[in-house]
Amino acid sequence: MDEKLSELEERRAKVLAGGGSKRVAAQHSKGKKTARERIEALVDPGSFVELDAFVEHRCTDLGMDGVEAPGEGVVIGYGKVSGRTIYIFAQDFTVLGGSLGEMHAAKICKAMDMAIKVGCPFIGINDSGGARIQEGVDALSGYGDIFYRNTLASGVIPQISVIMGPCAGGAVYSPALTDFIVMTEGSSNMFITGPQVIKAVTGEDVSAEDLGGSRVHTEISGVAHFRYPDEEATILGIRKLISYLPQNNIEDVPLMDSGDDPGRVDPGLAALIPESSNKPYDVRDVIARIVDVGESLEVQPDYARNIVTCFARLAGRSVGIIANQPSVMAGVLDINASDKASRFIRFCDSFNIPLVTFTDTAGYLPGVGQEHGGVIRHGAKLLYAYSEATVPKMTVILRKAYGGAYIAMCSRHLGADQVFAWPTAEIAVMGPGGAANIIFKREIDGASDPATARSEKIAEYSRNFANPYKAAIRGYVDDVIDPAQTRARLCSALSMLLGKRQTHPARKHGNIPV
Repeated sequence: MDEKLSELEERRAKVLAGGGSKRVAAQHSKGKKTARERIEALVDPGSFVELDAFVEHRCTDLGMDGVEAPGEGVVIGYGKVSGRTIYIFAQDFTVLGGSLGEMHAAKICKAMDMAIKVGCPFIGINDSGGARIQEGVDALSGYGDIFYRNTLASGVIPQISVIMGPCAGGAVYSPALTDFIVMTEGSSNMFITGPQVIKAVTGEDVSAEDLGGSRVHTEISGVAHFRYPDEEATILGIRKLISYLPQNNIEDVPLMDSGDDPGRVDPGLAALIPESSNKPYDVRDVIARIVDVGESLEVQPDYARNIVTCFARLAGRSVGIIANQPSVMAGVLDINASDKASRFIRFCDSFNIPLVTFTDTAGYLPGVGQEHGGVIRHGAKLLYAYSEATVPKMTVILRKAYGGAYIAMCSRHLGADQVFAWPTAEIAVMGPGGAANIIFKREIDGASDPATARSEKIAEYSRNFANPYKAAIRGYVDDVIDPAQTRARLCSALSMLLGKRQTHPARKHGNIPV
């Protein structure tokens, strides 16, 4: 037995050494941890259990019969984050550059299958040179197996992709199929075709960072949801994200008692909204005054900044918040904002996370670029996502809610369960100025002082129509509330709606606009 145990320890030590001390040192010199170091930093101390450590490739082509790949270039297993089980894989760049072959993919697929079976989040740490060329179609097959499982797991368990190195070619589609992509500044990049191929084909000269770095994907493309300055901050960000998510689509997010009184009144909340409906303010200040202890986690904070999406808590329960951002583009809706919000809504609905919407928008962004870019189909995604969602839906109209944007921002007509409006709310087909110009055109043009007449008609329209009471009279607004009572009313509504049951007509699935 001693001999057998000795052999076991030797084999395990060889696997744990990865690609060897030189390659580990090279990884560290770039400010990057090894695969196992990353896992240990993420999970609770001592909770990680590695699986399939002794798996080996079986490729014999192109000299691979003499190549050893400890652990097959990827570490898989399970552990706990804040006491909750997760499954994880981390590609090991010190072993064949973390390249993906047949057995490398098989290990990842095993971890995914187990995560689905036990119903827990799945986290993938990507740091790979891509498909292992020597394995040819077997490597491509492995990618296909992973993509298939990503799709089956969608809406069943939360899936988080962490990019801590290169992720190129077909490899990028697995992260793209997951719920959230987290990138580390300076060391991570994602692209379908790399700089060398682009230069050869199009003549464009671009660096890997400028082509697919973390700033590009969090600010411009919208591919990634979070970016952090280093690996330590990235790990902390992942742990915070998981705290807002359930284990699966059946369980609820654990309650977290912050000690913040659900009935807390905030007399200063109304003062955050400028008197003029055209003046900007930061809606995040409003959100912070309403949610538990002012804490939230903004999703895609640097992309489509005219709309805010974030996780927060109300009375200890995790909620998803969607809010127009008047400080950016006056909070209007456009193509990117519609895409960002609708995907966030669908994620929350998939995992039974209630939705809270704060409305303050003058409508959809006008322009040839928007129309030619497909704002109709992109804007329709927002309508679809809200209408499809069966979780508790609460809306607070803070100020402007004009035209189609009033409907799109989770109005009663799209299935909102509770709609509140502040006294400052203006609910109308269009703004008072534009409406007065159309409705009272003859009176204004025929007046001895058109400018004065126009001002009077705008004031008349605002007084009679651009207010929350017309909608309240129709029952489209459940209550016009004192802003100070917003938190208390939302917490009360959320508690009441926890027993909500809603089903849609039987169907295989809908056909969302794309």
